[in-house]
Amino acid sequence: MTAAPDVDVVCLGESMVVLLPSRPGRLADAPSFTRAVGGAESNVACALAAAGHRVRWVSRVGADGFGDHLLAAVAAHGVDVSAVRRDRHRPTGVYFRTAADRADPAYEVVYHRAGSAASAMSPRTVPYAQAAAGRVLHLSGITAALSPGCRALVASLTARRPGRPRPLVSFDLNHRPALWPDPATARRVLRAAARGADLVFAGADEAAEVLGARGPDALRAALPEPDVLVVKEGARGATLFARPRATGARPARPRPACADVRISVPAPRVDVVSYAGAGDAFAAGFLGATLRGLPPAARLRHGHLAAAAALTAPGDLAPLPGGGLVDRLAGLDGAAWGRLRLGPGWTGAGPDDEEVRTR
Repeated sequence: MTAAPDVDVVCLGESMVVLLPSRPGRLADAPSFTRAVGGAESNVACALAAAGHRVRWVSRVGADGFGDHLLAAVAAHGVDVSAVRRDRHRPTGVYFRTAADRADPAYEVVYHRAGSAASAMSPRTVPYAQAAAGRVLHLSGITAALSPGCRALVASLTARRPGRPRPLVSFDLNHRPALWPDPATARRVLRAAARGADLVFAGADEAAEVLGARGPDALRAALPEPDVLVVKEGARGATLFARPRATGARPARPRPACADVRISVPAPRVDVVSYAGAGDAFAAGFLGATLRGLPPAARLRHGHLAAAAALTAPGDLAPLPGGGLVDRLAGLDGAAWGRLRLGPGWTGAGPDDEEVRTR
């Protein structure tokens, strides 16, 4: 008899201390900085845990004060951090960034993560059983960029090996050009990891850069292997491609030969405060709906609503709606969904509050 998974989701990847200028403008002009937590996979872990799922974060941090802070901050969201290892010889990663969006010409980011504790992750330091302890394993392309050992780990975890049971492997492309040694390595490694995963999230712009595929259909043609492919197109919405039977938390095997289900769902209108963490929030919303067995269109709506929570709040981690608000909004009819507009404060809104407008 196969043992039940320890947790719903394992999120594996680096988290860092983020230092944000205390006022808008260039890093060179910042008089002081405030401390926050940043990391794609830990962002997803925190959002899923806040939604009530059992989540474990797997990583490495330094045996330093920043490592203490990261463990405490992530655990405070309800995430199991027992699998995070402390490294006495390598520091916790740190980075500085401006408040502007990555696409903004004024955006600045300075990483101090070379040789970090997390960059020492590899198949040797992260046992497969530890990473595969959940129903879902969530990874991103950021981890693969950190070091040769991290690239080997991501390759091992996304490889399809007959006879080896594995969770549903979720992979967010998350291409960060500044982290890679060269573009050719990035393209080769990210393409291989995406082909090996069961569920892939990709932004349309990064897919064009990494895979040379412009538009959702071209990306599906370039990545036919994943059972589920989600192509995010920002404010326009997202398109899902799925094998007809890949609707549960564990995709069916063998894969059916029939054509994909293709579903597009527009994003609600959002009064944006900050773009930080929106992609991670989308992944968390989608994964949470997948764990609940919701239909594909509902998974996309839950992803959009989680992203909207991040977009309408400062920082990488935003407060999530409570009291069934997300389920109510995700269940709107098509016309009401099309009229939906979300502004700052909507996550704490009641059904008649002005922050949520559907008329």
